[in-house]
Amino acid sequence: MHRDSWQRYLLMMTVLVCLMMVAIYLSLTNGTFDLSMADIIRTLLRIHPVKEYDLVIFDFRLPRIAIAGLVGLGLGVAGAVIQGVTRNPLADSGVLGINAGAGAAMVIFMLVVQGQLNGTGWLAIMMAPIFGLAGGLGAAILIYLFSWKNGTLDTERLLLTGIAIGSGFSALALYVSLKMKASDFEMAAVWVSGSIYNANWSYILSMLPWLLVLIPIIYKKTYLLDLFQLEDESAKSLGISIEKEKSILLLCAIGLVASCVSVSGSIGFVGLIAPQMAKRLVGIKHRQVVPLCGVMGMFLVIVSDFIAKTVVAPAELPVGIIISIIGVPYFLYLLVKVKA
Repeated sequence: MHRDSWQRYLLMMTVLVCLMMVAIYLSLTNGTFDLSMADIIRTLLRIHPVKEYDLVIFDFRLPRIAIAGLVGLGLGVAGAVIQGVTRNPLADSGVLGINAGAGAAMVIFMLVVQGQLNGTGWLAIMMAPIFGLAGGLGAAILIYLFSWKNGTLDTERLLLTGIAIGSGFSALALYVSLKMKASDFEMAAVWVSGSIYNANWSYILSMLPWLLVLIPIIYKKTYLLDLFQLEDESAKSLGISIEKEKSILLLCAIGLVASCVSVSGSIGFVGLIAPQMAKRLVGIKHRQVVPLCGVMGMFLVIVSDFIAKTVVAPAELPVGIIISIIGVPYFLYLLVKVKA
């Protein structure tokens, strides 16, 4: 049975990676300036390079695909952690307000700090995830305070509290953005909706350290996510410090969300959809679910970004809107299912 489980996991992972490769191919070759696969291969291998092709591939499309993939990876893994810790299949960084908290902090950063720094300088770029982390932590602390009951986290109150806190931070972000100049406000409004149209290699480098440090920590502790599905008393009887381990995992998840929000804005529902679909494909073992969530998130964001930039071309939609079109009906479906 164990062997069959891992065979199914490897099969699903292979299928998802192949689908993601197809999505990357479509995103690389299609757009305002169409390219053939031969053009892309020659450009990547530096065979008779063409300046225009270099600009399209290296300055626009590859950074955008890389950002989409990394954001999907971070949000998918964070969603699996949040659902595992809270034992709530409806929990997600977007639904719980963590995205909104990080987004509000980023809007404040854009208004107060970034204007005094070189917007493309390393100081501004590396400070952005730290501001996002502060906002995400602030939202998480408030959610914890209002959801804490009799010394434990009340998962039934968690969802409503998260929605309320998220609404408050969204209102704060809107208020702060109204203090901006018209041109900056337009940029902030698009960014808050969730967009990666301005992706560049510097943003990729700013979020990579967070992913490289936090995801291995989460993967090493995936066995705890399985134990958290038991009653707290049962887990404590195994010698596990429940609240300490939950806090570590939630901090890692918030760090992932903050790093993603700092470069892509508030993209919701990835952390809700990816764990649900992964569990349907490979079961409930988090050692298999967490990596599959990451790949599933990558696939969702890359495909959604491709749709966002082509469906109304030459104009673009924020990728967050495309994912919301998928995520809202799925969330309502899950809500009805859980209630039933």
